[in-house]
Amino acid sequence: MKENNLSNSFWGRISVFGILLFGLLFTACTTDDETNDSEITVDAVYLQDVDSSVPDREVTFARIGQLLRLEGSGFTGVRRIYINGFQTDFNPVYVSDNSMLIRVSSDTPIIEAPEDVRNTIRLVKDNSETVVAFDIRSSSPSIFNISHTLPMPGTEITVYGTGLFEVSRVVFPGDVAVTEGITYDEEDGEFFTVTVPEGVSEDGGPIYIESASGAAYSPAFFNVERGVILNFDGVGAIGEFGNTIRQDELESAPIGEGHVSQGTYVPHGPAEGETFDAGKNRLSEVFTTGSESWRSQLTPFIPADTPLEEVAFQFDIFVPEPWVGTGFLKILLINNFNGGEWAGGVYNYVPWIVDGEVVPFETEGWRTVTIPFTEFYMFSDDGDYTFGDLLQYRESATYKNFGMFFENSNILLSNVTGVPSDIEFTPSETSVQIYTDNWRVVSLETPIVTDFPE
Repeated sequence: MKENNLSNSFWGRISVFGILLFGLLFTACTTDDETNDSEITVDAVYLQDVDSSVPDREVTFARIGQLLRLEGSGFTGVRRIYINGFQTDFNPVYVSDNSMLIRVSSDTPIIEAPEDVRNTIRLVKDNSETVVAFDIRSSSPSIFNISHTLPMPGTEITVYGTGLFEVSRVVFPGDVAVTEGITYDEEDGEFFTVTVPEGVSEDGGPIYIESASGAAYSPAFFNVERGVILNFDGVGAIGEFGNTIRQDELESAPIGEGHVSQGTYVPHGPAEGETFDAGKNRLSEVFTTGSESWRSQLTPFIPADTPLEEVAFQFDIFVPEPWVGTGFLKILLINNFNGGEWAGGVYNYVPWIVDGEVVPFETEGWRTVTIPFTEFYMFSDDGDYTFGDLLQYRESATYKNFGMFFENSNILLSNVTGVPSDIEFTPSETSVQIYTDNWRVVSLETPIVTDFPE
């Protein structure tokens, strides 16, 4: 009798447990079904931008790469999200029934999206879905380079960047606007061309553009005549000492196509009919006198406390025949180097090595080279440098001459790319012709354009 009671008690507990388990499973299934069947509603879309003074802003459009917060109901159970028809990854950790976070993928199609899904966000559950009309735009355009930043009026420049589609307006320093004659890269939006108008401010600054992708500024390095430290035509003076090029050795015959020479310029190649020997340094030396004051000339528009990554050295260059395989220009902050250095206050300009590959370098006309001062080796370690640090370095030097010379020494690829490599380029005899002009210091500060003015 006792055993029967124990047996009945055991089976009774099993029955109760089974009923409870069934109830839990039934409840779970019911909850899942309700979650999957519940209607998805999107009441508002917010842009999440921690760098903005309004980090959670309701918006009617978004750009590639931006983070969005959807507010509404029924988000629990969402399995897939499509933006412009593109399946977009999302983290379910950031999904509640009333809110969820999604980032517009860089792979989201814009103009390529089929018309029936363009400017839509589609949220899909197992048993329900909803489509929200929402404007999706390309990422904001950007400008990172200009073919010639000290051009003559009436000449054409090419502006390089991203998202430069259907550029309709270009505003030059001095508020001089151009709306006609602008051509652009229709396929990739990587460049546009425009003719420089009369009346551009000699103080220089950024150019501003408007396009189908939005608006953008260039760095403030366009037409900065007040930054010129040596133009071989009266602004600045060359130092004549040792084996340096003298004033009467400069040239002024018009050369180049499109962007032609602007008065007098300096040749960095050997004399006609001669060559530079392999292994030779300090060839075609050109320096300033060393008596110039960068602080007094430049700090009125580039303050000494400006982060050094926002300041650059620019010069114009013309190379009429391919330059490849040997030699480089050494650019010196002070006259304290004799060749062979890949450290200190210098930068070695080797334009025929591009992304680790040898590419012959030549130009049809004159073009501008921009070298941020943080690429000069003594400032290239990601330190927290300011323009004042560079000024102090020059002011404390014994030989304050700024300059360039052609160096025809060995080149380790690793020194150019910063990537370990055993490749070494040994110099050879060369007759390369290189010309430079308009040495100048410019600001790289780039004004920010926002879709939502503060």
